Amino acid sequence: MTSLQEPIGSPFGAASTAGDVLAGLDLSGRTAIVTGGYSGLGLVTTKALCSAGAEVIVPARDLERAEAALAGIERVEIAPMDLIDVASVADFASAFIARRQPLHLLINSAGIMATPLRRDAAGHEAQFATNHLGHFRLTCHLWPPWRARCPRRCRILARTPDCGCRFRGHRFRTPRL
Repeated sequence: MTSLQEPIGSPFGAASTAGDVLAGLDLSGRTAIVTGGYSGLGLVTTKALCSAGAEVIVPARDLERAEAALAGIERVEIAPMDLIDVASVADFASAFIARRQPLHLLINSAGIMATPLRRDAAGHEAQFATNHLGHFRLTCHLWPPWRARCPRRCRILARTPDCGCRFRGHRFRTPRL
């Protein structure tokens, strides 16, 4: 059986840390948004980006928890946003766009898992609505001004179980949501 996946030839592997990946990089003057930046991999990513000099904005559903987790970290800002709430995502994106601040990195790391059955306002299952639709909506809101400000290189990172592989021959289409 053949696979459409192929190794990307990265010098990093399963044992690499965020510090390893950012070693020697100066991210001064760069702005990143890290969803889920106050727990798990998102927190590690936020700390590493701030250590490398980036300004990091962490949208958070639970502001108190985010403030406690990010206390003492320089160059981090917390803003309210709940990925399951369409209006909350739009409000966060609109507030960011109104700042007219360049965005260099969008890291979609937030997620919920193994929660009791719950649905968003449109009837979508909560885990799917939060982990996928919320990030899709956020990226769509931020994309036009982001693309206009950095036409050559835009970076989006989404946490997936397929890290280390690139896909060939697949066309992603925008669903109507």
